[in-house]
Amino acid sequence: MAKDTGGTMAKDTAAAPMDPTSSEATQPQLDRAVAQGEAYGRALSYMTGEVAQGGGEQQAGHYLIGYAIEEAEGMYHYRDGELVWCNPDRENAHVEITVRDAADGRFVPAAHVTATLISPSGTELGPYEQELVWHPMLYHYARNWTLPEDGEYTLRVHVDPPTFMRHDEINGRRFTHPADVEFTGVRIERGAKRVDVPQD
Repeated sequence: MAKDTGGTMAKDTAAAPMDPTSSEATQPQLDRAVAQGEAYGRALSYMTGEVAQGGGEQQAGHYLIGYAIEEAEGMYHYRDGELVWCNPDRENAHVEITVRDAADGRFVPAAHVTATLISPSGTELGPYEQELVWHPMLYHYARNWTLPEDGEYTLRVHVDPPTFMRHDEINGRRFTHPADVEFTGVRIERGAKRVDVPQD
């Protein structure tokens, strides 16, 4: 499990507002938002504790930024109007990044997320964009990586604010600054999983 070093560079240091007196929000609505976040948090804990090699999470301003490590894996890509399955080629690790609202725990979509890995011997890889990925259990940002060695890496994650519209004149004042976090002692064992896609 990684050691969270708290390398946060976000300008806003507190979670976003959860005010039930705005023109849009009521306490029952906010309670349901928190329930969604708690459900996502349970799924994330299952992913990092039961599925992945390990993971961690830190608060950075309005965000909770986390990670999980798995072997490189195949995924569908949408190309020319259809889904194309792509298995790993030389890639040997899969880095997953989660970005959540620190106030209610819900997943934050449409953020621009990049990651940098520093190998045990000091080789810096990245920064590379982590793309939004649909998953049967857990939306996240991910990428297959080609890494030079097994061992304990340093992982740096940068998040730029999403550009989507925000409801609510009070509670909509969130996700306004970029954020950076650093995780040390990120244990990675390289590998790849290749899957045969069923034929129609």
